[in-house]
Amino acid sequence: METVREERQTAPGAFVAFARFVLCGGGLGIVSSLAVAGLAARVPWMLANAVITVVSTLLATELHARFTFGAGGRATWRQHVQSAGSAAAAYAVTSLAMLGLRAGVAEPGAMLEQTVYLSASALAGVGRFVVLRLLVFTRSRTDGATVRPAPSARPVPAGVTRTPVTGPALCRAA
Repeated sequence: METVREERQTAPGAFVAFARFVLCGGGLGIVSSLAVAGLAARVPWMLANAVITVVSTLLATELHARFTFGAGGRATWRQHVQSAGSAAAAYAVTSLAMLGLRAGVAEPGAMLEQTVYLSASALAGVGRFVVLRLLVFTRSRTDGATVRPAPSARPVPAGVTRTPVTGPALCRAA
């Protein structure tokens, strides 16, 4: 008899997924900041930031689909759009934090700016993790479910039909 081997990638637990999210997102954030600085030497900073943000969001979504959340393959267009929405929301949070800082402090020092920016980024990152884990890369109850064929039935002689027995008929005496 042949044994059927089932290969199903399981989603990592919340702690492992969060550690992977920080590793992928943080590493990509560092590379992106260097890329923005390098590209900004050739084009206006706003354009450099926009281009790098789009590229890094696409790359991050692929990394999160394949590695962070164990979705089992490439990200779908739906996941890319939802991820871009969560990235835009995170960008808005950090931008509002910096605007709030500048409104409250006339000339904030570099250390205060970094503290506010990194704190807002961390808060936005946690929110983004929750959105990506629970909404974007979630698995429905049927995802990964294996449909197995019914066990082989005994052969039915020619000319005989089977009638399924259900409900109370199972309890009736013959």
